[in-house]
Amino acid sequence: MAEEIAKQIRLLKRGTVKIFSEAELAEKLTEAAKTSRQLRIKLGLDPTSADIHLGHTVVLRKMRQFQDLAHKAVLIIGDYTARIGDPSGQDTTRPMLSPQQIEQNAKTYFEQAGKILDTSQEKLEIRYNSEWLSELKLADLIKLTSSMTVARMLERDTFELRYKDGDAIGIHEFLYPLMQGYDSVMVKSDVELGGTDQTFNNLVGRDIQRAYGQSPQIVITTPILVGLDGKEKMSKSKGNYIGVTDEPGDMFGKVMSISDEMMENYFTLLTDQPADKIAELVNPDKTHQKEAKVLLGKTIVSQFYNEAAADTAAAEFDKVFAQGRLPDDIPDVVIVDTPVSVKQLLLSCKLVETGGEAKRMVAQGAVTVAGNKVNDPNARITPADGMVIQIGKRRFAKLIVKKK
Repeated sequence: MAEEIAKQIRLLKRGTVKIFSEAELAEKLTEAAKTSRQLRIKLGLDPTSADIHLGHTVVLRKMRQFQDLAHKAVLIIGDYTARIGDPSGQDTTRPMLSPQQIEQNAKTYFEQAGKILDTSQEKLEIRYNSEWLSELKLADLIKLTSSMTVARMLERDTFELRYKDGDAIGIHEFLYPLMQGYDSVMVKSDVELGGTDQTFNNLVGRDIQRAYGQSPQIVITTPILVGLDGKEKMSKSKGNYIGVTDEPGDMFGKVMSISDEMMENYFTLLTDQPADKIAELVNPDKTHQKEAKVLLGKTIVSQFYNEAAADTAAAEFDKVFAQGRLPDDIPDVVIVDTPVSVKQLLLSCKLVETGGEAKRMVAQGAVTVAGNKVNDPNARITPADGMVIQIGKRRFAKLIVKKK
């Protein structure tokens, strides 16, 4: 049994930053194996936005590994904690979300998380933390807050910096890690997963469990996936993300846009390739880097779609980028034959979301109309049937003109 547990530990350690603690995890896995008990693996997701991107899947993939070892994933939709907003990594107080916003955002989480997790009843339990947090009375809240000190809260770097700078810290923000820790008590968590930005919250969960007479959960932290810009963490608000619901072509194209230096990180966190194979793939003396990146893109697309979709996406990418030809599936846009500015044309074709973005794309030399580069966002264009509008290498529209 010891050899099997050691094998499981090696698998679970891959792509992690730290385990608090590895010895305790080995004990839990051993106890579970001896008693045929499923460990309860907790992950909390606050529905502060509607979509999941590949950055979220890093920790979801770790949860799937536990499921494949016969343990139970406990996915907590933080519909109640989302009203506060997690202060992790924030240098200002987050605005509170309305219940309507939270409900709307949560609707997509099940389907998208299900692209990675085993959704069978034996392997997945989904809970909303409003089940218990909304029922807390003042006496319950006082008991919860008595398990933590202000000094301990100020150990969190963001709180400490804001306090030193004289910036406001809402009392409700102190409640967030306590509420997250209380979640662990209520679901009897054995292991809690989270990105490195969740380390403080998850460790507080261990303290809260002890205060409530439970065995403290193991905390496993995973790296923050760097976004497409190669600088900041992947985030929808920063526009540097790959969404799990992106179309295969877009998903593949975005993967192909990352730098060669980022491939090892993406292979490790987003695929099941063995470490020795990854080392070979990212070594330019052993593997051509374009070949490695194509494999990475196809692997990721296959995970969310299938191999056929991945092959099609790769072929289309090669056609457009390597051969300089137009893609086969350019969306048609119906437009009247009245002359229109380039900026308005891009907006009408839904190739940009704002006029400001249209101006930036033109300034960057990324916009072509009928194969000709455009330098002025206010230049007037007379639409013609079959005219192709293009931004960069991935955004296209073909005009269908109707008489005004």
